[in-house]
Amino acid sequence: MRKGAATRERILEIAEAAVLSKGFGATSIEELIAEAGITKSGFFYHFKDKNELALGLLERHRQQNQQLMDDILGRARQLSDDPLQVLLIGLTLLAERMAELPGGHPGCIVASLSYQDRLFDRSVRELAAELTREWLALVHNLVEEALALHPVRDSVGAEQVARAVTCAIDGGIILSKTLGDPAMLSEQILMARNFVKLLFQPQMAMPALRPALAGAA
Repeated sequence: MRKGAATRERILEIAEAAVLSKGFGATSIEELIAEAGITKSGFFYHFKDKNELALGLLERHRQQNQQLMDDILGRARQLSDDPLQVLLIGLTLLAERMAELPGGHPGCIVASLSYQDRLFDRSVRELAAELTREWLALVHNLVEEALALHPVRDSVGAEQVARAVTCAIDGGIILSKTLGDPAMLSEQILMARNFVKLLFQPQMAMPALRPALAGAA
C-alpha cells in the first residue's frame, strides 16, 4: 500500500473507532489529526470535510463487509450445493467469526451514522440506505434460492425472512454493546439460524387427542 493510501486508511481506522465510541458529532477533525500524526492540510488532502469523511467510512465498511461475506459464503458453498444448507452454514460461520473478534463487535458504522443523519448531506444518507439495502438483498437472495427448492412451514416471503435475520444480527450488536456481553451477538446469529432452520422444517402433524381429553374439551 502506498504512503498516501496508508495514511487515508489510518485516518479512517481512527475515525471509525472514535465514531463508534462517542458518535460522529463528538468526533473532531483535530483529534483525528493528532492521533494520526499528520497536519491539517494532510487531513484535508484526503477528506475535504466531515461529510466526505463519513462517505469514506461507509465505503470502507462496504468493502470490509463484502470481503467478509465473500469469504463466508465461498466457504459455505464449498461445503454444500444445497442453497438452504449454504444459508445455514453461512450463519454458523458468521457467528464463529463474530465470536473470534477481540473484545467483541465494535458496533455498526452504518447505524452510528444513521442515528445522526442530520449532520450530513443527502449523499451520506443515501449511501447508508444503499448499504442496508445491499445487505438485505444478500440475505434475500440466499433465502429465495432456498425457497425455490424447499417448502416452508408458514406463508412468508424471502423479504420478510431477510428482514428478520437482519434484525437479529443488528439487535445482537446492540445487545452485546449495551450489556457488555460480546457473546450475545454470536448467540443471536445462531438464533436467527435456528429460526430459518425451523421455518423450513416440515409442518409437524398435530397428535390426535385421547378420547378422555377429547370428551373433556
